[in-house]
Amino acid sequence: MVKKVLIVGGGIAGLSAAWACAQRGMAVELFEQGALPNPRSSSFDEHRVIRHAYGRMAGYTRLMPEAYRIWERLWAATGRSHYEPCGTVVFLRQDDDWYDVVARSLDELSIDHHEVALDEVSTRFPMIREDGLVRVVETGGAGILFPIPILTDLVVLLGGLGIGLHSHCRVDEVDPVKGTVRIGSTIHEGDVVVVAGGAWADRLVSDLRPAVLPSRQAVLYLAPPPALAEAWSKAPVMIDAAAGGGLYALPPRCGTRLKIGDHSFSRRGNPDDDRFATDLDLERLWGPARTALRDFESYTLLERKACFYTVHDREEFQVRPTGPRGWVISACSGHGFKLGPLMGELTARAITGEMDPETLPPIAAGRAIDMAWNIEVPVIAGSTDLTL
Repeated sequence: MVKKVLIVGGGIAGLSAAWACAQRGMAVELFEQGALPNPRSSSFDEHRVIRHAYGRMAGYTRLMPEAYRIWERLWAATGRSHYEPCGTVVFLRQDDDWYDVVARSLDELSIDHHEVALDEVSTRFPMIREDGLVRVVETGGAGILFPIPILTDLVVLLGGLGIGLHSHCRVDEVDPVKGTVRIGSTIHEGDVVVVAGGAWADRLVSDLRPAVLPSRQAVLYLAPPPALAEAWSKAPVMIDAAAGGGLYALPPRCGTRLKIGDHSFSRRGNPDDDRFATDLDLERLWGPARTALRDFESYTLLERKACFYTVHDREEFQVRPTGPRGWVISACSGHGFKLGPLMGELTARAITGEMDPETLPPIAAGRAIDMAWNIEVPVIAGSTDLTL
């Protein structure tokens, strides 16, 4: 019987795993190399996308209903929701079968979706360049998560549950056979140790490489021109998909700034490096921005920022045992935040035997299509009932 779990990493996956384990009565100690929450972590940001539409990655589409249920459980536990349901619009600049695949997977889940007539684009989305558009698709079951207050609320929640929170504690070594972590000369013992170290995970779980690599990414925070400020304030999440790359844009909602970035991985960099985006970091972003956004030169640059993901060639999460008393949660590849609480929950289920541990890796990798969610999870003490 697992009585004590040690968790390395205080991003969304580590905090969620700690919460899930605590709900099951386990003692939990969590170690984070920086502050809690850590501004340098992969999870820390103004906003992130959550969506059901996953293109050809149908396994992740199937995970999203359960992911939403775990988010709702978190809002109930903290007493606050940090989710803005605003939908997603995808602007396709190449003719392929992306929407046909998405339509089938969304129909299976009864998620709304439809095409937007090209002659409506200039009126509904005046910030988008129309030339080159082939198809425009609008989907429901999507919106924005706000990571900074989410992480902060989770830290406060865990502290109130008596979880041992160790900030500014860089773990030097993990032993998945003994279930221990070493910080300097001090050994901390548990029944199970879970590494959820984000871009630093491969330093403690060496066999993550070469399948999983840290990747330095760049984003821009912008102020739209005054003529487009109102349109942006009401905009959905927008993805502009062009041949050879594209752009995503998260609108300035709920006190956040407009953010743009891309989904092309650099597969380079050291996560200890500075977070200021260099000209090299931004080189591949300017072209897609000018292709997607009308009068892009009229936008005001507020911040250029680098962040780090771990990436897998097939964008699959790596959630698996590392030894008889060890687990790793490496759930990123640019789409991990939305699924972080679910990955933490499923890891806790595997640790306690509520699910077969061998079934989790393919589920986390998006390769298991048919999944039954029949396990009752205990309601956390002190939670409030919210109508969400």
